[in-house]
Amino acid sequence: MPLHFDAEEFAERRARACQTMTKQGLDGLLIFRQESMYYLTGYDTFGYVFFQCLVLEADGRTTLLTRAPDLRQAEQTSDITDIRIWVDLPEANPAEALRALLEERGLKNAKLGVEYEAYGLTAANGKRLETALAGCADLTDTSLLVSRQRLVKSPAEILYLRRGAELADAALSAAERLTEPGAYEGDILAEMQGAIYRGGGDDPANEFIIGSGPQALLCRYHTGRRHIEANDQLTLEWAGVYRHYHAAMMRTLLVGRCPEKQREMHAAARDALLAVEEKLRPGNTVGEAFDAHAQTLDKAGYREARMNACGYAMGTTFAPNWMDWPMLYHANPVMLRPGMVFFVHIIIFDSEAGLAMTLGRSSLIGETAAEPLSQASLDLSVN
Repeated sequence: MPLHFDAEEFAERRARACQTMTKQGLDGLLIFRQESMYYLTGYDTFGYVFFQCLVLEADGRTTLLTRAPDLRQAEQTSDITDIRIWVDLPEANPAEALRALLEERGLKNAKLGVEYEAYGLTAANGKRLETALAGCADLTDTSLLVSRQRLVKSPAEILYLRRGAELADAALSAAERLTEPGAYEGDILAEMQGAIYRGGGDDPANEFIIGSGPQALLCRYHTGRRHIEANDQLTLEWAGVYRHYHAAMMRTLLVGRCPEKQREMHAAARDALLAVEEKLRPGNTVGEAFDAHAQTLDKAGYREARMNACGYAMGTTFAPNWMDWPMLYHANPVMLRPGMVFFVHIIIFDSEAGLAMTLGRSSLIGETAAEPLSQASLDLSVN
């Protein structure tokens, strides 16, 4: 199985991570985020639901501690050559196995960065880690070290994001084709996912959001399906995914009647989306991009109907969600740079009127401006 990036790109990524590590006075990183492991080595698994750790030393050497089911997974999907296995037993403590590994590698009494903000490093595992490494290593939180590096995409990554956007557009076309009176939400989801799978895409890092009628005012997945009524609204949030790189989109589709108020909501949402994308320029901050969303919707009278965040970075992400760091919210100081990709979602939920309107797509920040990756129209869809 060929890796999805060449050896030189993986080596360059690790070298940059090691440079940052050295500047921070660290001897190594204890990596628990699956995104970081995939980015630095190609390692592709959902085994991070159990304790596993990739040790990255200052000289670039990597060692993976994981369970037996992921031995061949790591061998076939990554460039890691040193793979250690901890054994499932009633009293197993993989953190102790990690301590032994660190001592073997000469990292006793070393200063080590830890990705504490990781789904695999649960609170219980975090306690085991700190207990096992007490007196062995000096630990410091470096949860964002690799995440910050991942924020600016390489040309190869951008190609995957563009393909993800193409798949997202294909999914939207499938949804628009099926959304009509009597349509079943499950069929719409199946066609959207099918368009992505047929195009060589992957599972999304979280469920697609779908809701019609009153549930069109929800922006989280929920179980249960309904049929589209003669006059209805359908909110969708989904992502085209290729090699785990996500390009998310969002739409509210209308069926039958189209209240004038909902047309006005769509116009405001479009204005807000374009205003945010105008701010997605090098030199601006993430917070300034959000403020364009807030100012536009507030001026249009939707202060109480809008959200307090309007998007987040896109990249390679794993379950349970496709949201990458950082998020678009007020006063976020992260500076925008070429090569970053953001999903901007405009959400207007009028609970009193029972009306929803959403509009969203992913954009790549270039040298001077943002480029929408989707080719789909922003026009209101009414069937």
